[in-house]
Amino acid sequence: MSLQAITLRQLRSVQAVNRLGTIAAAARTLGLTAPAITLQIKQMEEAFGLPLFDRTSDGMRIKEAGACVLSAANAIEHALRDMRDEIDALKGLKRGRVRLGVVSTAKYFAPSILAAFGAEHPGIDIELEVGNKSRIAEDLRTMALDIALMGTPPRDLPIRARVFGDHPLVVVAAPGHALAARRSLELQDLAGHRMLVRERGSGTRRSLELFVRDMPELLDDRLLELDSNETIKQSVMAGLGIAFLSAHTVALEVELGRLVILNVAGTPIRRQWFAVTRADRVPTPAESAFWDFLMRRAARFLPVLPNLYDEANV
Repeated sequence: MSLQAITLRQLRSVQAVNRLGTIAAAARTLGLTAPAITLQIKQMEEAFGLPLFDRTSDGMRIKEAGACVLSAANAIEHALRDMRDEIDALKGLKRGRVRLGVVSTAKYFAPSILAAFGAEHPGIDIELEVGNKSRIAEDLRTMALDIALMGTPPRDLPIRARVFGDHPLVVVAAPGHALAARRSLELQDLAGHRMLVRERGSGTRRSLELFVRDMPELLDDRLLELDSNETIKQSVMAGLGIAFLSAHTVALEVELGRLVILNVAGTPIRRQWFAVTRADRVPTPAESAFWDFLMRRAARFLPVLPNLYDEANV
């Protein structure tokens, strides 16, 4: 089979297998048989002369050649969707779809943004994906996403990025923690206290590493790595240690008195939220509408902590 003979059905099989992890799950989703999916993958591997997936006991794992095919498949799907949306726009229809990715920290305000946007544009569907910074950046690279909300835009992609709001990061503890009663703290005062941190690859973890770069031992002493903001918050409230988190993730717990923000010199660390999209493709009407909404209204949906910027921190 020549490369020119590759079909949309074959490309969609690669997308489904990568997304779902198994031939059987891909077959069910696409309404085909498992042998049919297997044949389509095999035909493409023969055409390219390279395997697209590793077959493991845990499922199908995409290889480098498969990632190239996946990127092309996503680009083709996007082009087809562009065509449909542009034709709909010409016909006066207010329809469309936006694939939105948000880093884990942004999930605390993203639903409010989506609800408000939906009220303005009820005919536009938003597909939401939540992941850490590395996952969202990779999906931008393969064009699996149209727009992303994140703290630090990727530097290795042709992108368009615009700030839509402030993003403060703080150190938090349980109200009964030994440091909670201290009116002011220096970075060295955190030594000896267990620090709960996000996994490597998250934007919050990277910001913490930059913050303590002059005292890296803080990340070696009684460090506990957890893979979600919720798990970290629950662990801090249970008294397992202190944590470095986005202020937007702890707004409710601080308001309810279940967490306190420690007045550590140099905090809050002031970062920004960015809307990010690929610069090497033309946005659909739906994407343009959502982008414009983000620039106009997204900032008002960011959680607010009235006592965050006390006199000692500003």
